[in-house]
Amino acid sequence: MPYKKKTFIRDLTENNEVEDLFLVRSKNNGITKAGKPYIALTLGDATGEVKGRIWDNAEKLGERFHDGDIVRVKGFSVLYQGALQLNISDIDCCTDVDAADFLPASTNDPEATYAAILLLIEGVQNSHLKTLLQNIFGNDAVAHAFKRAPAAKTLHHDYLGGLMEHTHMVARIAKDMVGYYPTLNQDLVIAGALLHDIGKIRELSCETSFEYSDSGRLLGHIVMGDEIVREAIEKIDGFPSELAMVLRHIVLSHHGQYEFGSPKRPKTLEAVLISYIDDLDAKMYGFTRAVTKEKSTRTGWTTYNKLFDRYLYAGTPSVSPEHENE
Repeated sequence: MPYKKKTFIRDLTENNEVEDLFLVRSKNNGITKAGKPYIALTLGDATGEVKGRIWDNAEKLGERFHDGDIVRVKGFSVLYQGALQLNISDIDCCTDVDAADFLPASTNDPEATYAAILLLIEGVQNSHLKTLLQNIFGNDAVAHAFKRAPAAKTLHHDYLGGLMEHTHMVARIAKDMVGYYPTLNQDLVIAGALLHDIGKIRELSCETSFEYSDSGRLLGHIVMGDEIVREAIEKIDGFPSELAMVLRHIVLSHHGQYEFGSPKRPKTLEAVLISYIDDLDAKMYGFTRAVTKEKSTRTGWTTYNKLFDRYLYAGTPSVSPEHENE
């Protein structure tokens, strides 16, 4: 029976013995000022990250594990430069574990979110697009991978179920936007929103950590997403060629600009909409995470945020109801 973690990073306090399992998210060798080797680690579990240091027997202990391994750690928690750190005295690989303990996951019910996506598909009127969506999302292997996959390795919705939640949000926003721009094709918008990131079920693996697959690194989710859509279209008799083309264009152009990895820039109204909403949801998630996890209690500002290339205001404006319209 897999070992179950007892000590989670969110519960760590300083000056305590720690002996439990953690995921090695990064491993870097270093040399102290005295010329002695050491290892700097970032350890993680489903609740967060903590820095670790191996000061003694670094060369010998370092041979026992690699990046991405789940390890049994024995150490002592200390406060260093305002943050907790584990000074590790012993470390070994461990294989008989429950991987769910080491990966962040959505707090929402994945089955409920998937059911909401199926409900969106049920509302599609175009028979070809509806059949396409039903065939893709009704596939058991796709459903399993889609419910589990993160939307990214680090930047946004980087947790189990993150891809599904990001996709659902993009589709919901896109459907609402159709009411403001009536020349949009609603069925094409919904199909494009649900399929824009479908290639990520092949791009990212999430066994014990979030990593790129070989095909993910070599091809990327945009190309693989187009492959998934094209292959599914080819199995539907009579699927209109122009409809296939404009749908695939949404998938191929949703990153918006060449420098962001998009092989094409959006050239239809539906593609423009999905590209902007995709970027919007990613940025809203990134901003929200920054101000909730990195807020300085003293200043009301985050630390410098590399994603946004700026400091972010984390305070809450004080506007009383009687002055809110001033």
